[in-house]
Amino acid sequence: MPKQICLPEIAESVVEGEILEWYIGEGEHVDEDQPLLEVSSDKVTVEIPSPYAGTLVAHRVSVGDTVAVHAPIADIALDNEPEPTSEAEQAAPDVPDAAQEDAPDGDEDEDEDDDGDRLSLFKPGAEDEPAVKSPFKTDSENDTRQTTDAAQAATNRYGRVLAVPSARILARELGVELHAVPGSGPNGRVRVADVRGFAEGPGSAASEPPDDAAAGTALPPPVRYVTPDGYADRETRTPLAGVRRAIARQMSASHLYAARTLTVDEADMSALAAMRTRMQPRAQASGVRLSYLPFVFKAIVAGLRAFPMLNTSLDEQTQEIVHKAYYNLGLAVATDAGLVVPVLRDVDQKPLLQLAREINELAEGARQNQLAPAQMKGSSFSVTNIGPIGALMSFPIINVPDAAILGVHSIRKRPVVRGADDEIVVRPMMYLSLSFDHRLVDGAEAARFCRHVIDLLEDPDALVLEAL
Repeated sequence: MPKQICLPEIAESVVEGEILEWYIGEGEHVDEDQPLLEVSSDKVTVEIPSPYAGTLVAHRVSVGDTVAVHAPIADIALDNEPEPTSEAEQAAPDVPDAAQEDAPDGDEDEDEDDDGDRLSLFKPGAEDEPAVKSPFKTDSENDTRQTTDAAQAATNRYGRVLAVPSARILARELGVELHAVPGSGPNGRVRVADVRGFAEGPGSAASEPPDDAAAGTALPPPVRYVTPDGYADRETRTPLAGVRRAIARQMSASHLYAARTLTVDEADMSALAAMRTRMQPRAQASGVRLSYLPFVFKAIVAGLRAFPMLNTSLDEQTQEIVHKAYYNLGLAVATDAGLVVPVLRDVDQKPLLQLAREINELAEGARQNQLAPAQMKGSSFSVTNIGPIGALMSFPIINVPDAAILGVHSIRKRPVVRGADDEIVVRPMMYLSLSFDHRLVDGAEAARFCRHVIDLLEDPDALVLEAL
């Protein structure tokens, strides 16, 4: 009898994945551990190997489908499969142990705040916790829930409903009480389809007029795009999915959960350019392409040591400031699929050439979509390098939960005033744009941090003494 293959857990806190490509067609043979299909989540794209050797009987899902973790995706007839000994054994699907056993309800996603609406894509999820009675229901309603667990949304130990972020946003937009929505996802997690189905059915909170208090805080309904008359045949649509959906969620989170403010300053790169030119032959002899970024990273670490509030984050759930004694710098990289932010760990502990090599390797791995999930999380501060593209200035989006992100821009020759005689000279200048969370960092502190970084870039000898 064919074995049932289920979608395994792809990464921490990932609850579903989008099917990108089937490597093995129906009726084809597959070896154990041979890549079976490619799946993309909001964190990473991975190849799923076959757990068995045999003939693929049927695809249960198609390319483009979004599938929950532990949901069946294919049937496979095993090589040399023994005859089942009982009818019960014949009927039993081959589901992973984690799906067969009564799995505890997962804890609330770490990408949620006290209201359960926090979004973040580059953080690990919290560990699972047993569900408790919901504080939104009476004792009789909670007792009823114990007998109808499969038809109710799961809650964590605080009574908050488990739901994917997009379902939580949709529930707010439609005015739906999330705890009343039966969840169909793993461990009872509420998905977008659950919210839509509940809203369209009888008894939906969306059909009831809000009271005055609720009306004052309700979000406006989502804007629906309407094609202009006569232009329908000149438009096409593609799903907001995969990396692009992850980017959209992260940008929304940065907008909603950071008091984003900007400070801009400029650096005279003359001295650093001369030092880099002197170092370039030795770097090339070691097989390393030496850009300006390793120097910028080292100057940032020195600035974070001098102004440690730039190296913090805010735990929304506990309302605690997290002070970090490590320097993991995220590097925004533009790829064909969209913007990703891999992380270079312990930048303070690495020599300049090693740092240059790792920056190049990490950026190339991001462009080739070859990074592991662990390489995409854990930043304490982030950098976006827009200089190679030619941008003169920008207002970078904070990679929440980081407190700040520094935009590094193109180096261009500009006239500047120098010396006691106010002489106008032409120098290679570079703007630095620091976006910071004003809840954690004061404006004066952000400006001083920028100036500290610039002082080191303008005086490479000081940079060598302090940071390298």
